[in-house]
Amino acid sequence: MSCLSLFFAISLHVGLEESYNSFHPHARCEKDSLISGVFYNSENRISTYVGVQHEGFELGLVTGYTYGNIIPMMRYKKDKWFIAPAIEKNGNKGLVLGLEF
Repeated sequence: MSCLSLFFAISLHVGLEESYNSFHPHARCEKDSLISGVFYNSENRISTYVGVQHEGFELGLVTGYTYGNIIPMMRYKKDKWFIAPAIEKNGNKGLVLGLEF
């Protein structure tokens, strides 16, 4: 079990209408394929998540967004790079591209 790994991510929000935070401190725990953590999200709020990871994909549930109390999350990570789908309250869809250290 690896718990309390600390990360920092920089993100770019593509195809979205609103302005978003691009700096994300992140603390994470991993046990086998299970993941959980807390981070400062794109809406300048604290989010928590739980999920699983497999071959670069992370799937789970996340809190802290205005879109919903608990929403699905999905992210693909390759080395330090990641990509994730995004949706705004008005239904507009886009992508989050990022680099995590």
